[in-house]
Amino acid sequence: MFVAGSLPHTAPISAAAVPSTPLGPFEDSAIAWTTWATLMGFAGLVALALMLGPPARRIGPGTLAATTARLARAAALLGALAVPAALTDLAHDASEGGGFGYGQAWNSLYDGSNTGRLYGLEVTLSLAGAALIAPLGLRAVASGRARRWLLGGGLAAGVVALGTTKFPDEVPDEWGRTSIETAAWMLHLLGGSVWLGGLAGLLLLALPGAIAQPDRGSFWYPAIRRFSAAAMTCVAAIALSGLFLYWEHVDGPTQLFTTMYGRVLGVKILIFGTLLLLGSVNQFWLHPRIDALRAAGDDRPLRTILTRRFPALVAVEVLLGLTVLMVAPFLHGSARNQAFQAHLARHATTATTTLPKIPMKQVSASTWIYGSIETVAVVVIMIAGYQASGRIARRRAASATAPAGDTGAVLPAG
Repeated sequence: MFVAGSLPHTAPISAAAVPSTPLGPFEDSAIAWTTWATLMGFAGLVALALMLGPPARRIGPGTLAATTARLARAAALLGALAVPAALTDLAHDASEGGGFGYGQAWNSLYDGSNTGRLYGLEVTLSLAGAALIAPLGLRAVASGRARRWLLGGGLAAGVVALGTTKFPDEVPDEWGRTSIETAAWMLHLLGGSVWLGGLAGLLLLALPGAIAQPDRGSFWYPAIRRFSAAAMTCVAAIALSGLFLYWEHVDGPTQLFTTMYGRVLGVKILIFGTLLLLGSVNQFWLHPRIDALRAAGDDRPLRTILTRRFPALVAVEVLLGLTVLMVAPFLHGSARNQAFQAHLARHATTATTTLPKIPMKQVSASTWIYGSIETVAVVVIMIAGYQASGRIARRRAASATAPAGDTGAVLPAG
C-alpha cells in the first residue's frame, strides 16, 4: 500500500526506487518525426499556395503558375511520402520484436476497429491529397480554373489525415473534455503546419526560378504581409492550445526541472521561444525595411535582402521548426503523473512494480476564468503586434520617400 504524506510511526518505511522515465528509443522518435514532418509539411505548403494566390495573380498568370507549381510539386512529394511514413510508424508499433511488421500494419487498416479506421483514413487521405495536388505541378494546370478546387480538396484531405493522429480511437467517457482536448491538439497541429510549412514554402519560392526578377518587389511585399498575418494567427493558436496542454500535464513551473516530461517540454519551449524571437525580427525589422525600400523605389537593396538575409533567416526558422518536431515525440505521459509516482515511490511501505496514476485535473470556475483571460491576452498581443509592425513599416516608408531625389541614401544596401 502507498501512503502519500505522513505515515504512522510504527510502519517500517522502505522507500522504493523512484520509477524511471526514459526518453524512449531514438528510432521511435525519428519515425514519428518523419510522419509529422510529411503530414504537417503537406498541409502547410498547400495552405501557402492558396494564401499567395491573390498577389501572384495580380502580377500575371505566369507568376501564378510558377509559384503554384513549385509549391504543388513539393506538397505532392510530401503527401506521397506520408503514406510510407505512416505505414512504417504503424509497422513499428505492430512488431513485437522491435522490427517492422509491414504485413501486420497493412492488414490492420480498416480492420473494423476504430484504430484501424483512423490509420486507414490517414494513409488513404494522404495519398488522395497528393493525387489532388500533383496535377498542379504542371504550369498549365496551376494557373487554370481547377487550381482553387484542387488546392481546397488537397488541403481538406491533408487536414483530416493530420487530425486522425489525434482523434479519439474509442467512445469517450467525457465528451466535453475529449472534444476540448481534440480541438486543442488540432489547433496545435494546424497552427504548426501553416506556420512551419509556410516558412518552408517561402524558402522554396525565394530560390531562383520561381519569380521573375522584375516582379519580385511587387510579389514579395503583399506575400510577406499576408503570410505574416497568417503566421501570427498560428502563433496565437499554438500558444493557446499549448497553455491548455500545459495546464493538463504540468503542475507548476518546478515540474519543468524535476520531471523528465518537464525537461523535454522545457527544451521544446526554448526552441519555440527562439522561433518567436526570429519571427519578431522578421515582423518588426525585416518586413518594415522591405516596405521602406519598395516605397523608395530602390530595387537593388530590396533584391539583396530577399536573396541573402530573408532566405537565410527563414532557413534557420525552418530548421528550428523541424527540431521542435523531433523533440515532441519524446514527450511521454505527463509531468503531473511522473511527479506523483516519484512521491509515492519515496514513501512506499512495500516493494511493488505498479504505481497508481494521478487523476486528471478537474475543470473549475477558476479554470474558465483564467483560460478566458489568457485567450483575450494572447489575441490582443497578436493583433497589437501586427498593427505595430504595420505602423513601423509605414513610418519607414514615409521617411524613405520624404527626401525627394535622395531615396538611395536612406537605407544602406546589404
